[in-house]
Amino acid sequence: MVRKSDALATESVTCLNGALSHLRNIWEEIGIPEDQRLQRTEVVKKHIKGLLDMMIAEEESLRQRLKKSIDMCQKELHAICQELNLAVCMPEEDDCTMLQMEKDLRTRLEVLLKQKKERMLKLKCLKEQDEELCDILCTAAYPIDADTVPSLEQLDAFREHIASLNVEKERRRADFVETKKKIILCMEELDQLPDTSFERDIVCEDEDAFCLSNENVVGLKTLLQQLEVKRAQNETKCSELRDQIINLWDWLQISHEERDAFSVHMIGSRAKTMQALQTELERLEVLKQQNMKNVIEAIRQEMTTYWEKCFFSSAQRQAFAPYHDEDYTEDLLQLHNLELNRLKQYYQAHQQLFEGVWKWEENWKLYLSFEKKAADPNRFTNRGGNLLKEEKQRTKLYKMLPKLEEELKVQIDAWEQEHHAQFQVNGQNFMDYVTEQWELHKLEKEREKQERQLKKSKLIEEEMLYGSAPKTPSKRRINALNTPGKSRKAGQSVRTPGYSSTKPPRLGLIERNKENISHLNATAMSGASTISTPQHNLSINSVATTYSEFARELSKASKFECRSRILNSTTTNIHT
Repeated sequence: MVRKSDALATESVTCLNGALSHLRNIWEEIGIPEDQRLQRTEVVKKHIKGLLDMMIAEEESLRQRLKKSIDMCQKELHAICQELNLAVCMPEEDDCTMLQMEKDLRTRLEVLLKQKKERMLKLKCLKEQDEELCDILCTAAYPIDADTVPSLEQLDAFREHIASLNVEKERRRADFVETKKKIILCMEELDQLPDTSFERDIVCEDEDAFCLSNENVVGLKTLLQQLEVKRAQNETKCSELRDQIINLWDWLQISHEERDAFSVHMIGSRAKTMQALQTELERLEVLKQQNMKNVIEAIRQEMTTYWEKCFFSSAQRQAFAPYHDEDYTEDLLQLHNLELNRLKQYYQAHQQLFEGVWKWEENWKLYLSFEKKAADPNRFTNRGGNLLKEEKQRTKLYKMLPKLEEELKVQIDAWEQEHHAQFQVNGQNFMDYVTEQWELHKLEKEREKQERQLKKSKLIEEEMLYGSAPKTPSKRRINALNTPGKSRKAGQSVRTPGYSSTKPPRLGLIERNKENISHLNATAMSGASTISTPQHNLSINSVATTYSEFARELSKASKFECRSRILNSTTTNIHT
């Protein structure tokens, strides 16, 4: 396919040839001689050739400029690709013309130059942020060259560094603000003003103006620690003064009005508060000297309270001989103070154990009270469900006490291993004390059981000797006891032992009763002889069967005697 440019060139040659032919015709018609025609033709040739040469020169110049531009773009592309840490990618010369190549190279170069400019702008912005943060945090600048184009990885690392600095700045700022508040509060409580320039920078200057360097942060914390230590010392001192004041108030029996008037100084640890406490203590010390006996007696009462809390035995209490000294001097007061403080420390060191023992003691006393109520026959007359409630509580305590004992045993064993000493309650090992209490309780129950059986034996003896009073069935008897009218009627029908309006018992029955009584007395005496003290094992022999069984046997014997008398009388009548 013929290109348009080639066709246009052929057309240009045809035009040139037509123009020359037209010139020759003109010259022929004019009659210009041959030599002049040559001259004129030479002029036309030179003019055309000059014009073409000029055009060729311009186009050649354009080609040279394109070559130079291509060479320059290629060099710049190589350089900027190295700066941007990118691979060089050049278009192939065989695939495109010079113009296309120059255009592609220039476009590529412009893109890379734009990337370079953007990276440098980002680097500049990050450097400014880094400098600002370094000024605030007093740290070294990030190590990166500001004149070199950074890579994308370097920019990301720089950006992460800036983010970490911002986090650190916020953290230090928050710590500074919080610490500043604490410092101001401590200074207010200590009635202290900032003395050094560093303290003034903290308290008086704007928060944003404070340099958050590591040294300043450490100094900030150090200052806070010093102030807190000083405040803690003041609090300890004030607490000690208050304890002494309260003790003296109690010992001197200071009125509540005076205490309330001074209550405003019983909190806080400021300098004026400490001064007020010191003044009050000095006043009380003077009163103490004037009322030495009363003070010592008050301390002795408090010591007695701690002795009871610590379960001290009589021997342990008697070991403090000054307790009985009646020469009320300052030295005696000092001895009592030392002993009271020792008791307090001892109680506080073993408070958990003592509270456990006290809990066991209280539950044990409650259990014993329920046991006593359970043995009381009058408890059945109570109404309102109290009997059932008491029984449930007694059962609960019976199950709970061994658990408490086991827990205390574990704690006591641990305490004894730690202190290499024996934990005593009332002068003896606690677990031995617990075992002894259970044994004493068991012996007491056995003793009560023997007493009941002895009373029962005596009652049976009296009933066998004098006869028994009629008894209603149990259900009716209980109802009768709860009904006042019926109880009076029933009381009127009961016979007095040893006296009755009915006929005296028959001789045969009396004789048998005497035999039973003699046997019963012998049994009762043997049973009584087995009663022992709590230091020995208890045993008791059965005295007799229950009264109902005895009454049944007695009834059978009465019926048998009646039958025998009837048979005898009948026989007598027959024989007669």
